[in-house]
Amino acid sequence: MPLDYERPRGEKIEIALARRPATNPEERIGSILMDPGGPGGSGVQDVINGEYALAEDAAERFDLIGFDPRGVGGSTPIDCSAELVAAFETHPVPTTEAGFEEHLALSEATAESCRELTGPLFDHADNLHVVEDIERIRRAIGEGDLNYLGFSYGTLMGQQYAEAYPQHVRTMVLDGNQDHSQETMWEFISADTAGFERNFTEFAQWCDATEDCALHGAGTIAVYKDLQERARAGELTDPQSGAPLDFFGLTRFAFAANQPRAWTQLAAGLQAMREGTSVSTESHKAVTEAAAVRQFPEMAMFCQDWDFRIEEFDEWDAMMDRLAEEHPVTEWSPYAGLPLMCSGSGIEATNPQAPLDIEGAPPIVLVGTVHDYATVYPWSESVAEQTGAALVTYEGWGHTVYGLKSTCVDEAVDAYFIDREVPAAGLSCPSVD
Repeated sequence: MPLDYERPRGEKIEIALARRPATNPEERIGSILMDPGGPGGSGVQDVINGEYALAEDAAERFDLIGFDPRGVGGSTPIDCSAELVAAFETHPVPTTEAGFEEHLALSEATAESCRELTGPLFDHADNLHVVEDIERIRRAIGEGDLNYLGFSYGTLMGQQYAEAYPQHVRTMVLDGNQDHSQETMWEFISADTAGFERNFTEFAQWCDATEDCALHGAGTIAVYKDLQERARAGELTDPQSGAPLDFFGLTRFAFAANQPRAWTQLAAGLQAMREGTSVSTESHKAVTEAAAVRQFPEMAMFCQDWDFRIEEFDEWDAMMDRLAEEHPVTEWSPYAGLPLMCSGSGIEATNPQAPLDIEGAPPIVLVGTVHDYATVYPWSESVAEQTGAALVTYEGWGHTVYGLKSTCVDEAVDAYFIDREVPAAGLSCPSVD
């Protein structure tokens, strides 16, 4: 593919693909191109490993093709200093002016290392370039119009492809939608925190009503608020490792509330923190040789696609206070820190947010999960409103659902892929979690 589509005869890059053939070749209709999201997820590895697969009916009739977006996996990579990436990823969420300035400096140094080690590709990783790559993949497949399946960040790829090439879409399913119309950083981090707040509150209600829950009778939310205060005071330790646990570490621990199957263990862990005891878990850490260079496409991709920048600590601190006020139980979500990655990076937002404008495409199908903690359900509702797409609602838990557990969702999506039968308006599928 061209590295820069404004210079199509210039430097080229490679895009990796993997194909899983249709299980019933005699009834094969064509191919479905898939991306699992991220940003930075490998469609190639997911197809090879079977992690994102078509449901049974569609798998009989279509090949599944996964691709690695530019900068990712087997495609021409975005390489960065492994030492700087590790420092950047483990840098504490800033709560002071000094910590905020350290973050800005580290973000700039990390981006500079990526640009030096990668070259021009680092500044040509936005989703608009990925859309053009998808169009060249469609042509290379040679089957006519595109069938596309996007999960999470892969939904943005599909949305913007349909904007650019509506006439080349046969079918498109987008599961766990990004909402690229959000104008401000506050909208983004508040929406993700609201999702976690809702899920944690349901966990607390379950625990308070379930005798077998370790916190039953103690008032789960009251216990958690006390743990937050102890974490802020430096008086809390991780029940698994014994290491000090700050507010953000506690929040990451409590993020298990997003998965009902983890509720029993989460309650036991919170109770252990409360009592200062430990819980046993199996831990297997692979020992690997340290490398000087590491693939790290997430920064380039996200920061070119989203114009989220804060250069003053006071603005960030006020946003943190507002989060705590509007979401008083959890006060924060690990995903709320994602947009801060771009501040200080010096990366230009070449694909900034805007409402979708899709004209001339066939009907598109969206899937939204009510308790999705990453691409929250209101984002799928917003994309449906912007596009007029059919929205299939899964009333359960988890981040994306097609091909994983819901027969109701799978049957609706497969009928659409195979026969282009659009799901009934307002289709809602019950939870099987």
